[in-house]
Amino acid sequence: MGHTRQYLQFLGRIWFLSWEGSWRFYAWMGLLSVISLIGVNAWAHQLVNGLQTTGMTNQVSWGAYIANFTFLVGVAAAAVMLVIPAYIYRIESMHKVVLFGELMAIAVIVMCLLFVTVDLGRPDRFLHLIPPLGRMNWPISMLSWDVIVLNGYLLLNIHICGYLLYMKYLDKTPTKLFYIPFVFIAIFWAISIHTVTAFLYVGLAGRPFWNHPIVAPRFLASAFAAGPALLILTFQMIRRWTGYYIGNEPLQLLRRIVTISLLINVFLLGCELFVEFYSGTYHSISAKYLWLGHHGHDRLVPWIWTALFLNLLALGILISPFAARIWLLDIACVSLIVGIWIEKGMGLIIPGFVPTPLGQFVEYQPTWNETWTCLGIWAFGALIYSWMLHVAIPIMSGELNAKTQPILSND
Repeated sequence: MGHTRQYLQFLGRIWFLSWEGSWRFYAWMGLLSVISLIGVNAWAHQLVNGLQTTGMTNQVSWGAYIANFTFLVGVAAAAVMLVIPAYIYRIESMHKVVLFGELMAIAVIVMCLLFVTVDLGRPDRFLHLIPPLGRMNWPISMLSWDVIVLNGYLLLNIHICGYLLYMKYLDKTPTKLFYIPFVFIAIFWAISIHTVTAFLYVGLAGRPFWNHPIVAPRFLASAFAAGPALLILTFQMIRRWTGYYIGNEPLQLLRRIVTISLLINVFLLGCELFVEFYSGTYHSISAKYLWLGHHGHDRLVPWIWTALFLNLLALGILISPFAARIWLLDIACVSLIVGIWIEKGMGLIIPGFVPTPLGQFVEYQPTWNETWTCLGIWAFGALIYSWMLHVAIPIMSGELNAKTQPILSND
C-alpha cells in the first residue's frame, strides 16, 4: 500500500505541476492549444466531406500526411543518437540530456500515429488491423510490421522515461534490470522503425522511384541528421528558458553526429541521381519530373532545389571551422531540418506517384484544410513535448521529489 500511495502522490503532483507556470508558459501552451483545435476542426471538416478536402486524388493517394509521417519517423528514431553515447560509450554529459531525446521520441511517435489516422480518411478502418475484429496479416504485410514497430517503440520509451523519472522523484537508484535491457532493445527498435517504413516504399515494385535498395540507408542517414539537429535546437531552448544546465559537450557531440550523417545522406543522394540520370531509362522519368519538370509539369522543382540548397548550406557550415559557434550551428540545424523535411516529404512521396503506371501526370498540392490539419498535429506534438519537459525538468533537477513540496520554476 505504501508504494501505491507514493505512486498516486507522484501522479497527483505531476497533475498540479502541469497547471503551474509563468505567463510565457501559459502563452506558449495556449497558442499550441489553439492551433491544435484549429487542426481538429479541419480534420472534422475532412471527416464530414471526405478526402476530397485534401489535394490527394486517385492518382496521387499519398500527400502531406504521409510526407510528415515519413519525416517524423526519422526524428523519433534519432533519439538513439543520445542513447548510444550515454549507455554504450558511457559519456557522462549525455546522461543529463538522454531523457529529453526519449521524451521527444514519445511525442513524435504520437504525431506519426495521428498522421496515419488522418490519412486513412475513416479511422474506424484501424479495426481491420486489430484481432479478433480484423487481421494484421503478420508477417506478410509490411503495414503490420510498421504497426508493431511504431507502437512497440512508443511503449518502450514510455516505460524507460516513466521508470527513470519515478525513481528520480523517489531519490532512489534505478534498478538496472528494470530499464537497461529495454534501453538496448530500444536501440535496435529505433533503427527498425525507420527501416520498416522505408521497406513500405521499397516493396512497391510498381513504383520504380521508390524501388531502390538505397532508400533504407538514406532514410537512416537523413534521420540521424535531422533528429539530432532538432535536439540541438531543443537543448538550447531548455537551457535558456528553464535554467536547467546543459553544457556545450552534448551540443558539440550531436554536431559531429549531424555532420557525418548529413555527409552520408548527400553522398547517397549523389549516387541516386547518378543512377537515375546516367541510365536514362523510362524508370527515371519520376526523378526527371522531380528535378527538371516534364512538359510544363514542374510544381515540385522549386521544392527539391530548395531542399538541395538548404542541405548544402548546412553541410558547408558544419564542415567549416566556424561550426562551433552556436549561432552558426543553429542556422545549419534549421537549414537541414527544413531541407530534409522537403526531401523526405514532397521530394519522396509525390514523385513516387507521378507519373502513374498508365503514364498520367497528375500533380499534387496540399489544400488549406489539409495544411491546417498538419499544423494541428505538429502543434499537438509540441504541446505534448512541452508538457513533458515542464514536468520532467523539476524532477531531474531535484526541485520536485518525494521528500519536498513542489518548487515550481518560473519558465
